[in-house]
Amino acid sequence: QVQLQEPGPGLVRPSETLSLTCTVSGGSLTTNDYYWSWVRQSPGKGLEWMGSIDWRGSTYYSPSLERRIAISRDTSKNHVTLQLSSVTPEDTAVYYCAESARDFWGQGTQVTVSS
Repeated sequence: QVQLQEPGPGLVRPSETLSLTCTVSGGSLTTNDYYWSWVRQSPGKGLEWMGSIDWRGSTYYSPSLERRIAISRDTSKNHVTLQLSSVTPEDTAVYYCAESARDFWGQGTQVTVSS
């Protein structure tokens, strides 16, 4: 069973870069047809897909975030990392790491953007 774990909750200052690392266990980042994604949910809003990295290392980003987002992986550590630059309070959300093809999800981590 694939399990995903995001880091603990955090506070990020406006204009800084948000960085989150998801640790994957019970599976490999390079298994065919796996898509490792970041999804967030802001207060009072629905789930928002931010972007994915697939088993080959190809990345896909939401058009609304593509100028600020980068998703990378470390296959030796089974880590998937999200970086979101120039954050504002509108980026306050619960951030989830997920495997999209088979619908595995982490528990989510709260990120608050505030000075």
